[in-house]
Amino acid sequence: GKRDPLFGKNASRIMKTDIRETDTSYELDVDLPGFKKEDIQAHLKDGYLTISAQKGLERDQKEEKTGRYIRRERYSGSCSRSFYVGESIHEEDIEAKFENGILQISIPKKAPEVPVQKQIMIK
Repeated sequence: GKRDPLFGKNASRIMKTDIRETDTSYELDVDLPGFKKEDIQAHLKDGYLTISAQKGLERDQKEEKTGRYIRRERYSGSCSRSFYVGESIHEEDIEAKFENGILQISIPKKAPEVPVQKQIMIK
């Protein structure tokens, strides 16, 4: 299939996302099954909210004890996805909660900041 370089090769498969619009906010539900809260990070930079998650299956176990893998389908590695939220949004505006494998993010709608016109004194 076609890959979207902005979201990474595994993002669409692993980080399935629903986005809802309410009168006052945008609500994102990001599927992250099998991840723990401490595996997930959210960063805001230049108007982009980036969600990243990383996990590894236990590779330190000795093969003699656990057996040799014949097939491995469970995901291990990292994935991330970015969403443009606008430059008027700040970290403290965003609420995030992780529960039952779903990261819920609430981003308030804000009017773009209008630059204030300042008078320059001419001498």
